[in-house]
Amino acid sequence: MAHVSNSPVIDTRSGFCKSNSTFYSKRRPTPFPANDTLDVTTFISSRAHHGTTAYIDASTGQRLTFSDVWKSVESVSSALSDIGIRKGDVVLLLSPNSIFFPIVCLSVMSLGAIITTTNPLNTEREIKKQIADSKPVIAFTTAELVSKLAGSNLPIVLIGSGTGIGSNIRMVNTLNNMMMNKPNPNRIKERVTQDDTATLLYSSGTTGASKGVISSHRNLIAMVQTVIGRFRLEDDQQTQTFLCTVPMFHIYGLVAFATGLIASGATVVVLSKFEIHEMLSAIGAYKVSYLPLVPPILVALVNNADQILRKYDLRSLKWVLSGGAPLSKELTEGFMEKYPGVTIMQGYGLTESTGIGASTDTVAESRRYGTAGLLSANMEAKIVDPDNGKALPVNKTGELWLKGPTVMKGYFSNPEATMSTLDSMGWLRTGDLCYIDEDGFIFVVDRLKELIKYKGYQVPPAELEALLLTHHEIDDCAVIPFPDKDVGQFPMAYVVRKNGSNLTETGVMDFISKQVAPYKRIRQVAFIKSVPKNPSGKILRKDLIQLATSKL
Repeated sequence: MAHVSNSPVIDTRSGFCKSNSTFYSKRRPTPFPANDTLDVTTFISSRAHHGTTAYIDASTGQRLTFSDVWKSVESVSSALSDIGIRKGDVVLLLSPNSIFFPIVCLSVMSLGAIITTTNPLNTEREIKKQIADSKPVIAFTTAELVSKLAGSNLPIVLIGSGTGIGSNIRMVNTLNNMMMNKPNPNRIKERVTQDDTATLLYSSGTTGASKGVISSHRNLIAMVQTVIGRFRLEDDQQTQTFLCTVPMFHIYGLVAFATGLIASGATVVVLSKFEIHEMLSAIGAYKVSYLPLVPPILVALVNNADQILRKYDLRSLKWVLSGGAPLSKELTEGFMEKYPGVTIMQGYGLTESTGIGASTDTVAESRRYGTAGLLSANMEAKIVDPDNGKALPVNKTGELWLKGPTVMKGYFSNPEATMSTLDSMGWLRTGDLCYIDEDGFIFVVDRLKELIKYKGYQVPPAELEALLLTHHEIDDCAVIPFPDKDVGQFPMAYVVRKNGSNLTETGVMDFISKQVAPYKRIRQVAFIKSVPKNPSGKILRKDLIQLATSKL
């Protein structure tokens, strides 16, 4: 009699299981700590590694060793505890990249308090909205950015030095003072579990306005394991050096540079703001081996390769990590031809999946052109037909659903948005149309969601449309992604003018640019008689995209 196994039969080549229409990760599963009472900061600090220097400021050369970092985290968390910050309190961090950014994040999370970050380019209006939603009790910011919090009445801890801070700012301390603080030996630490909330990052999700994504300590611990596994840093006797070019307030920057890599003993060189010449100089100066970036930077590296290689020493560079959008075969081949010693690795992820959900991790995997990679360790996927909800097999296109230990808990105080994105079994609807091939590689075909990706930043059309409709000369409008080889996509507006209006393209662009961060600005305008909509009133964006791109 044949033995009947209850475990699903998984095709070893594609990772697909016919009986439940689920794709399983082909990566080696990573172990998780069994101890449920564990915060991500303690998890990271207790890992053994060979590293000595944790962070280097690219412009000043200032260094923080691992022991400097952990001493500072202990001091800052003790100082926060002394002023009454408790488990569950939200702490706002408004800062450009800096070697102190991770210290603030790790200190806050070690208390069981919740870190919420915001983009330094955001306007006062955008930051105010996030404060109203997340209700922080204190904020960390720099002298240059403090004016953006002037109307909030939040107590402020200043990062770095600064003079001329307005009298309407409630400055309670400086980070420097907190780092010098002697930790209180009698401090009672609250019990933090892996299921407690660690971060509240704002994402446009699959639709519309920005929402707070709740990630737990378990989500971050699982992502730390994924980051370490991906770069095989555990087996590395030699310390690797990463250049932090992406914003730390963003999920990509936060999980890689403020949490993941510090657990592995790698050195992170921090650029306070992105500037291509500073980035290239830093590679030579600090012997950088890993360079994370978004596709538009890769385009610039290929187009100016001869000049760059003459001027900069890039001999230490071994890996380029690209995220934010898929790379074309031409771009990948062009890069490998110009920089033969450097391998491109791709990553795919969302704020809702706490960063990486799939990636290419080797030279061979990178040669599978156009792919977002293989599913990360411990991840499962489904490809679901958006019309009938049926899960599809290999090489069929549908919406990518993800499930695994890094998937968020939900959206903050927004049960409707949570229910439309997470199903009852914990599957995350990504809003991306994808297929998975016979070898388990994911290919992103299109977006079901309507986000515009400008240089890797998310721009929700709905937000810009709502602002445009407040203009007294605009009757109706639609905002679409316009493809651009340098930035990926930029926002283009179709505008219906009110009768008798002489509103110009410049008038529309100026109206928006005063109210939003630079990456959200409208960069092209066309006037039309009416916006095409379906019977239920939904804008037919596809038709407008076709109209806009037919002239290319």
